[in-house]
Amino acid sequence: MGKRMKLSRLMTLLLPCVMLTFLLLSLAYWWLENVPHEIFGSLFFMLLTWHIARHKSWLNGLLKGRYDKRRIVMVLLHAALLVNMIILLVTSIVISKTVFGFLPIDSIYLREIHWFSAYWVMVITGIHVGIHWARVMGLSRALMKLNDNAYRKLALRIAVVAIVGIGVWSFSVLGIWTKLTFTYSLDVWNFKTSVTPFFGHWLTVIALPAVVTHYAMKYWCRQSRLARNK
Repeated sequence: MGKRMKLSRLMTLLLPCVMLTFLLLSLAYWWLENVPHEIFGSLFFMLLTWHIARHKSWLNGLLKGRYDKRRIVMVLLHAALLVNMIILLVTSIVISKTVFGFLPIDSIYLREIHWFSAYWVMVITGIHVGIHWARVMGLSRALMKLNDNAYRKLALRIAVVAIVGIGVWSFSVLGIWTKLTFTYSLDVWNFKTSVTPFFGHWLTVIALPAVVTHYAMKYWCRQSRLARNK
């Protein structure tokens, strides 16, 4: 593998990981408070712009080729993520107290929309990861020169079962089910008693839809192939 290709693959994996880190830190508002929240949020959107620019070929190809059911679903899911990101960005600017604090606009309703949009971004981000999970694993294996074997597959299956179980629990612990329905809630994480579990729960909240999406897409592709071969 050439150095340039290896660096490109590394950046493809590293950039989303850094973006996810900033996104998770932005969620810890009641721990870090407003200034770090806005700084991490701004860094996230800067990297998101770079991420989109690196994949502009996908955007350029939207009007090309044939649209089957799978492609339509994938485009709709990406559109949902993009819409939520735009809402999150616009409300971030409007309600900003530091980075864009000079703007004379603020509203309790916009703050609620900002938080609700953030929760949906986390879930749809998980779906986005699930859609591209096969590529992520392929790049990881290529970089680390890993080969498939029975023990690794078994370990991955055990990890998947654990992620699903912990993810469902984390949805309940963080009150995600309520927050996704745009129901107002005063429940916030008590960072005085614990910090690390907060990020652990949010990681599994992202991982759960990623796992479900990945295996749902695999099942759909397998059923489509069987239908074509009949």
